[in-house]
Amino acid sequence: MGKRFIYLIVTAALLSACSTTKYLANNQKLYTGPQVKVDTAELTKSDQKFITNEMAELVRPAPNSSILGLRVKLWIYYKTHARRNFLQKFFSKYGEPPVLISAVDVNNNSKIMQNRLQNEGFFYAQASGDTVSKHKTAKAVFNVKAGPSYSIRNIHFPTGKTDLDTAIAGTAKETLFKVGNNYNLDIIKAERVRIDARLKEEGFYYFAPEDLIMRIDTPVGDHQVDITVQVKRQTADRARDIYHINNIYIYPNYTLRDTSLMLDKARPYRNYFIVQKKEYVRDFVFKQTVQFQKGSVYSRTEHNKTLNRFVELGPFKFVKNRFEDVSTTDSPKLNVFYFLTPYQRKSLRFEVAGRTTSANFTGTQVNLSWRNRNAFKGAELLTVSLFGSTDVQVSGQNSGYNVYQTGVQTGISWPRFISPFNLTNSSAFVPHTNFNLQYALTNRVKLYTLNSYSASFGYDWKQDAHRSHQLNLTEITYVNAASISKQYQDTIISTGNPTLKHVIDNQLTFGPSYSYTFTNTMENNRINTWYYNAKVSTSALLLGLISGADTLAGNAKKIAGTNYNQYVRFENEFRYYHKLGAISTVAARMMVGVGVPFGNSTIMPYSQQFFIGGTNSLRGFRARSIGPGVYVPKQNNGNTSGFLPDESGDIKIEANLEYRPQLFSIVRGALFVDAGNIWNLNPHDNLPGSAFGKNFLSQIAADVGFGLRFDVTVLVVRTDFGFPVLKPWLPNGQRFKFDSHGGIFNLAIGYPF
Repeated sequence: MGKRFIYLIVTAALLSACSTTKYLANNQKLYTGPQVKVDTAELTKSDQKFITNEMAELVRPAPNSSILGLRVKLWIYYKTHARRNFLQKFFSKYGEPPVLISAVDVNNNSKIMQNRLQNEGFFYAQASGDTVSKHKTAKAVFNVKAGPSYSIRNIHFPTGKTDLDTAIAGTAKETLFKVGNNYNLDIIKAERVRIDARLKEEGFYYFAPEDLIMRIDTPVGDHQVDITVQVKRQTADRARDIYHINNIYIYPNYTLRDTSLMLDKARPYRNYFIVQKKEYVRDFVFKQTVQFQKGSVYSRTEHNKTLNRFVELGPFKFVKNRFEDVSTTDSPKLNVFYFLTPYQRKSLRFEVAGRTTSANFTGTQVNLSWRNRNAFKGAELLTVSLFGSTDVQVSGQNSGYNVYQTGVQTGISWPRFISPFNLTNSSAFVPHTNFNLQYALTNRVKLYTLNSYSASFGYDWKQDAHRSHQLNLTEITYVNAASISKQYQDTIISTGNPTLKHVIDNQLTFGPSYSYTFTNTMENNRINTWYYNAKVSTSALLLGLISGADTLAGNAKKIAGTNYNQYVRFENEFRYYHKLGAISTVAARMMVGVGVPFGNSTIMPYSQQFFIGGTNSLRGFRARSIGPGVYVPKQNNGNTSGFLPDESGDIKIEANLEYRPQLFSIVRGALFVDAGNIWNLNPHDNLPGSAFGKNFLSQIAADVGFGLRFDVTVLVVRTDFGFPVLKPWLPNGQRFKFDSHGGIFNLAIGYPF
């Protein structure tokens, strides 16, 4: 039965559109959809088309879906709704029960059409409907007479002298009403909400959209309306008043057991009061969190900013607030209360995660983290983490050269700017000052073992919901080799590649970095979204200039016996996402980066160089195997066994394009094209063809491929098959070739971008 069922699913496309009707009872007729006939009198062609489409979309229920006239889902329903075996149970969720004409209430649908047209300015619209049958199917036929549409002639705002009338009149410039546009009830509702939102910024705390009325007058003969914005007579007095902030009370250690406001324990600090039985946080923590000032006018924006900042401080799990009317006869005022319920202060977390690295390694990382959310009673987050990982290259020719890493990291994050200057941030987001220390021991089997020490101090802050910044005033990294294998040393000698030697040289870098990010990808209602990140980082920029460091002139400078690196590095990454319907996406990415070594350095440090190829890059090539330029490593000339060194460069250009359809359930597909390469900024004797030049476009490598993504929400497992189509290092005439046998299989965690 199972094989037969699969065969029937495959041949479903050959079934006729009416074959599903044979399953209907004698008195049943399958609903095939609506037909809307619009009276064209007094309507433009564009209005006719718009009304026809809009009215058809209003009809409920919708008919059974079809593909090229074939009701495949309905057919699946009939074949699987009994669910007799595993395959039928599996495919039954893709079925769709029949929609019968008896379920279509033509009278009710006619009323809905008529009401919608009247709400859109066709005040004399009429609609009626009936059903038309043919054999075992039926459709609903609607006749619509829209009549003339009414447009806006004049708009009047209040002219009174009260605070409320003046405030409403002040919003007139931003009105949604436009002279000449059709009357529309949805626009009227939106206008009331808009005015209310503006009034909330000016202290009208108790005002509501329902307190506004839009009076519609219809002058005779012109098919036009005048709209007058008015405040309802029955609007309460307090809704007409401008409220000011009185006292602000903060409860930093609130629990549901606290039933008393304990105002006798309120301790004043700056513009607010702290109320706590036992000190949980120090008073200064909230000085940039509370946006209200005593005596200031109530503002919804400041209200929402304050709530968001309380949440972003970190220690508080729940934030609740309340306003209390404490008005006097001639002075409307509000007391503000913030009730903050903290997280458990200390916690221990154990994590096991799958990961994919840029070097095409897939493996496991284990983290054991201890956290203190309020370490010194200043809302600081103190973390100490032990980590270990193992990474295996599951594709390419470097299998067996696995990477093992272990280390410890500690950091502290303050929810504010810590600076000798008075830095402030007026956004709804809390800035953070971060200090981190880390030690890591990296063992690349059969090759080398490295010790890495790093420290950083800097700031990160969000300008708004889309734009964020990260400024590290200093990042210090020191790397030295604990051991080096003979095989690796022999590889350095045989290739003459200066980059390979630089990997095991003692490395010292220090300097600031700055990163800017813009993204709106979190806005799921958008059809088009994008992400952009730009970063600039430097090392020893000023020190090298002041000391006159110049390696090429024999004047290399050292700190504690180690040559320090001097460079400037720029990175840019742009991503674009376009939704195709509700289930498919087109994604594109462009990356451009350049590193410029100078003064005390002739080559970028290995950790700051660019690489290309692999699971998150050009997926038709082995990780880090492309470039620089058209340089071909000596190992590729006949000897492809053993360790193949990673190829790196000072410049990178990469572009990716991917189509992501949803196939079924948790499975998404992918069709992709990748292109790019890396280059060195300067030529090297032992790396012929590696330097960037005017012919760089002819040195672009490319691949095509397909893949599957298994998205289980908490984890995305990705499989990609990439096939090279352009190999720029080959002789002319041989570069462009599709080799179905030369593909690369990639197993990865998460989407490539």
